Amino acid sequence: MPSSDPRKIALDILLRVEDGAYADLTLDAVLEKNPRLDPRDRGLATELVYGTLRQRGRLDFALSQLCKTPLKKIENKVLWLLRLGAYQILELDRIPASAAVNQAVELARGEKLERATGFINGILRNLARQRENIQWPDRTQKERAYLEHVLSVPRWLAELWIKDWGAAEAMVLAESMLEQPPFTLRVNTLRVDRDSFLEKMRAAGHEVRPCPYAPEGVVVTRRGSAPLAGQEEGWFQVQDEASMLVSHLLDVRPGQRLLDTCAAPGGKTTHLAALAKNDVRLLALDLHPQRVRLITEGAQRLGCEGIEAKAWDMSLFPDFLEKGSFDRVLVDAPCSGLGVLRRNPEIRWRRTPPDIQALADLQKSILSNAAMLVRPGGRLLYSLCTLTARETWGVVDRFLADHPEYVLEDLRQETPPAWAPLFDERGALRTTPARGGGMDAFFAARFVRQALP
Repeated sequence: MPSSDPRKIALDILLRVEDGAYADLTLDAVLEKNPRLDPRDRGLATELVYGTLRQRGRLDFALSQLCKTPLKKIENKVLWLLRLGAYQILELDRIPASAAVNQAVELARGEKLERATGFINGILRNLARQRENIQWPDRTQKERAYLEHVLSVPRWLAELWIKDWGAAEAMVLAESMLEQPPFTLRVNTLRVDRDSFLEKMRAAGHEVRPCPYAPEGVVVTRRGSAPLAGQEEGWFQVQDEASMLVSHLLDVRPGQRLLDTCAAPGGKTTHLAALAKNDVRLLALDLHPQRVRLITEGAQRLGCEGIEAKAWDMSLFPDFLEKGSFDRVLVDAPCSGLGVLRRNPEIRWRRTPPDIQALADLQKSILSNAAMLVRPGGRLLYSLCTLTARETWGVVDRFLADHPEYVLEDLRQETPPAWAPLFDERGALRTTPARGGGMDAFFAARFVRQALP
C-alpha cells in the first residue's frame, strides 16, 4: 500500500530522483496512486520534494557547519534524511524544529537505519539550536560563494551566471529560481474564449487572472475544491506563459504548411493549430516514439486538426521531406533546461559544463537541418527554455555564419508594444522569472529565408 506519511513519500521520491527520475513526473505518479491522502499531507510532500531539491546547496552548507564527517562520506539515505530535516528547520516556520527532528529519527527507524538515529538526532538538534549563528557567505563580498551556498546554485553555474549576467543580475536570477512558479493555463481558443473561461473558473470557485502578455494565458492564483472548468471538454492546456509566446512569434497564418521539429509533448504544436484556426497542415516530429503519442493524444483532446505526428531524429536530415517546402518551421530544441529550474529543480544538480557545449552542438545541427526545409520568404524560429550564452546567441551566431541565406529578424518590430520589455537589444525574446510577470526563462530568435543557397 502507498505510504500516507508525507515525509516518507518525499524521501522515496528524492531517492528516485537522484537515480535519474524527474521530480514532477514521479511526484504526480505517487500522489495519483494515493488518492485518499489528506490534502494537507499532499501539500507537505510536494513542498518537501521541491523545496529540498531547490535548496539543496543551502542545506548542505548548513549541515556541513555542524557535521564533522564530510557530507560526501555520509550514507546516501541518511544524507537525504538530514536534508529533509534541515529544510523543515530552516525554511518551514509552521513546523516546530522538535517535530522535524523527531520525525526524521522515526523515519530513519522505519527505513531500518537504527544505527544512524543518534547521528541524525544530534546533527538536527544542533542545527535547530545553532541556525541563527550560521555564518553564511557575504552577499557583496563573496558573490560566487553566496550564490552557491545561500541560493543553491552549483559552483560552475554560479561562475557562468556571473560571467554572462554580472553578479547583481545573477543574484536576482538565482533568487527567482528558488520561488514556486505560477500555475498557468493556455485557453484552447478552438473551443472557448478567455473571458468565458475566466468566468467559468471563477464560478467553480477558483481565483484566476489573465496573463499580462499571452492573450490566451490564465494564471490560477488559488485553486478551489472543484475540478478546473472544462477539464474534460479540452478547454485548456497547462503551459507557461513564456512557452505560449513562442508560438505567437512564429507568425502562422491559415492555410500554411508548418513543421514543429522537436514537438513532444505537443503544447506548442496544438497552440500553432489553434492560432491557425485549424486551417493548417502541421507535421510534428519528435525523437522518441512514445512521446509522439502524447502529441496525437493532446491534439485529439483539444480538437486540433491537420496535425500529423511522426518519430524522427532531427540531428539527421529528414530525407522523406522536400527541401524548401514549409512556410514556417519551429525548432524548440532540446536544451540544458536551466530556464525552468523552478519546475525541474533537479536539473541544477545534474547538468555539468560539458553538457552545455554538447547541447549547443546538437542545437546547431538540428537548426541547420530544419533550415533546409524552409521555403524562400518563409520563417524559422529557434527557441529554448534556457539562458546560457552558448546555447542562445552562441548557436544563433554560428548558424548565421554558416547560412547567409538567412537574416535575423528583430521581433520587436512585429509584436505588441507592451511586449517590448521581453526582448533583448538584438530583438530576441529573453524572459526570466524576475522579469516579465514571473514566467519561465525562455529565449527565441527568428530568421527569414531570403533565397535558396
